[in-house]
Amino acid sequence: MTIGGVQFDLKITFLIVLATVVPMLDYYGHKFTSIKAYDRLIWYFVIPLLVIVLLFREPMADYGFKLGKWQTGLAWTVGACTGIAIILWFLARQPGMQAYYAARTGEQSVARIIFLNGVEMLGWEFMWRGLMLFAFARAFGPGAAIFLQAVPFAFMHLGKPEVESLSTIFGGAGFGFIAWQSESFIYPWLIHWFISTFTMVIASRVG
Repeated sequence: MTIGGVQFDLKITFLIVLATVVPMLDYYGHKFTSIKAYDRLIWYFVIPLLVIVLLFREPMADYGFKLGKWQTGLAWTVGACTGIAIILWFLARQPGMQAYYAARTGEQSVARIIFLNGVEMLGWEFMWRGLMLFAFARAFGPGAAIFLQAVPFAFMHLGKPEVESLSTIFGGAGFGFIAWQSESFIYPWLIHWFISTFTMVIASRVG
């Protein structure tokens, strides 16, 4: 589409608007259910899925919804989780991290934390390392896409402890790199699920 001599790619324009508006609606507390993890599954997984299938009429596999290069993906998953666990063991025990996560986990069991994090992170990863990454890669190339999709992801961490928020542009880009290398959002999801759960449990349970 051309307006005033400027050509717009309708699909990319729509996705940029979607990637802006959905986090805003989430931030301002628009809900589908009484549980935030389920709401975020709808915002960041179900809605993008419907966009791909009903609006774009494209296979979900084109957006990383597949096992992809599973050996590459598993190697990255094991390596990243191991390395990050060592770092988080120290960072998550800082007073600011402990105060933040203790207030948010409350009396929830570890099993419930694990389950809800898995649900929530499934949405986050499909939105950014699935739909946005692979769409942006086709439009701008994988290098730009890896960092572009990490920007809204990083802003979604505002309000969390500063050290965590500042790291997310690099963490988001790292997740994007792994998704591109493995051709799947599944492995960043597994890594993010582990990081989120490990951080919450260590920060809120270990004094």
